Amino acid sequence: MTNYIENITNVFQNYKQLGEKALAQIPDSELDWQANEDCNSVVAIIKHLWGNMLSRWTDFLTADGEKPWRQRDAEFENETISRAHLMAKWEEGWAGMFSAFSKINDADLDKIVRIRNEKLTVMAAINRQLAHYSYHVGQIVYIAKIRKGKEWDSLSIPRNKEFNDKNFSK
Repeated sequence: MTNYIENITNVFQNYKQLGEKALAQIPDSELDWQANEDCNSVVAIIKHLWGNMLSRWTDFLTADGEKPWRQRDAEFENETISRAHLMAKWEEGWAGMFSAFSKINDADLDKIVRIRNEKLTVMAAINRQLAHYSYHVGQIVYIAKIRKGKEWDSLSIPRNKEFNDKNFSK
């Protein structure tokens, strides 16, 4: 295994950027849009990511990843908040995670940490969070694409375009 922490940091950075590109396409007035009352809005998803990231990555190697101060249910309450406030939560959550990564190295990967008292290796805990965060970033992308409709600016290779198509540029 070579430089897992550096590699996984890059993967998380790519998901953060993907989410930001999708968020940039959602009008402020639609950040709290829900397909129905059982679906999460972008606001709720970001509040949840923020709460999860702060809880999981604060004192990552020494404390359970589910902190007693976390208010998980409140994360899913839909509300109207400004884009600036929402993006501050987005940045705070990611910054906490990247800060935790800066304090660990590949020698720590087999150490045991706890999430909700479940024992996991550091690597397993990181992989668990990668799956969780990519799932929610995918939800943000999907909501953005639904709300944008035909005006959606593809975040990857648009349909009917080849990777090397001269007309395709990002």
